[in-house]
Amino acid sequence: MSAQLIDHNEDLKKLVESGLVVEIKNNFLLIHRIPYLNSNSEIKYGTFVSKLQLSGNKTRKNPEHTVYWSGEMPCRLDGTKFNSILNNSNTQQIADGFEVNFRFSSKPKPNGYSDYHHKMNTYITMITAPAKAKDNSVTEKGKAQITQSKDEYVFNYLNTNSSKPELSTLENELKEQKIAIIGLGGTGSYILDLVAKVPVEQIHIYDGDWFYNNNAFRAPGAPSIDDLTVPKKKVVYLQNIYSKMHKGIKAHPEYLKSETVTTLDKFDFVFLSLDSGDIKKDIIKFLEKEGIPFIDVGIGVNNNQGALTGLVRTTTGTPSKTDHIWDKNYIPFTKDPDNDYDSNIQIAELNSLNATLAVIKWKKLFGFYHDRNNEHTSFYRINSNKMLNEETES
Repeated sequence: MSAQLIDHNEDLKKLVESGLVVEIKNNFLLIHRIPYLNSNSEIKYGTFVSKLQLSGNKTRKNPEHTVYWSGEMPCRLDGTKFNSILNNSNTQQIADGFEVNFRFSSKPKPNGYSDYHHKMNTYITMITAPAKAKDNSVTEKGKAQITQSKDEYVFNYLNTNSSKPELSTLENELKEQKIAIIGLGGTGSYILDLVAKVPVEQIHIYDGDWFYNNNAFRAPGAPSIDDLTVPKKKVVYLQNIYSKMHKGIKAHPEYLKSETVTTLDKFDFVFLSLDSGDIKKDIIKFLEKEGIPFIDVGIGVNNNQGALTGLVRTTTGTPSKTDHIWDKNYIPFTKDPDNDYDSNIQIAELNSLNATLAVIKWKKLFGFYHDRNNEHTSFYRINSNKMLNEETES
């Protein structure tokens, strides 16, 4: 993707063709091997880092004017620091653990930088001038390199929304994961919608059902009449959509059976969004035995004097705790005849809420969000608008 990105943008192509050591890592443009003087008037080499602002595969004009710097504080020939452009001196990690030490801010008047070539060359000229004045043989030119980061492998385009350095490492614990979503009805399809925006390695979706009109009103997005006229399996329909964004969507157009649950042993995390039954019990027992963490979701609604009330449930199982599932029956394994959800009532907002709570909990388990209560089951009560946490661990 990095090579394609450069091919589509003259400003990036000019940087490479000029001999600069260019790297695109996650959502950042890095220019390595920049010579500068440190406080002892020694020639050192550092790296400029700029956020990439994109529209599709095209760089946006007039990019924001700041850059990050990896290295010591650059100085002039007389030993004074470039304090006039210093924004902050916070050392932090960005893409894949790359460390930056300073942030600089210099905005040309009146309109800032026209493109990334203009921006990066302006900073390079400023910082390298003292080093070149001391030794005219030093240069920022070298062998250009274009490398890809993990995010670029799993997405079909860069996620420029995650290029804030202090936040860019939060997803590291999620990146290598292989995820399974079992059951792609209402809630399961919303889980896919959210997980597909995370740079996990693979997302396997399991469901043997077809995508019909009733499914359209429980799933994210807006299927056309043509999508419904020629029915597709749910997982095939959803794979076609989300593969436009994430390369790792794998469709399994069949129901899991007792004899096939062992295929789940390759996953790092499993979302369960399927009807109650013996197969759910078999799946959970297998995941428990293998020490694979999982989340089971469920919705229970009832018609109470012409209005719906009920609960949205999110239950977590981890290698260290599954006793609550069996001892307190938090996960039902038989159908509730009084649950009006099974009557195909359309409540996509509850499906999306259930999915959101499940994905938040998954991210809590891997350190993306802070988890104060460490609850293993939560209930959202519709009529009182309350969240109830059960099986908490402080």
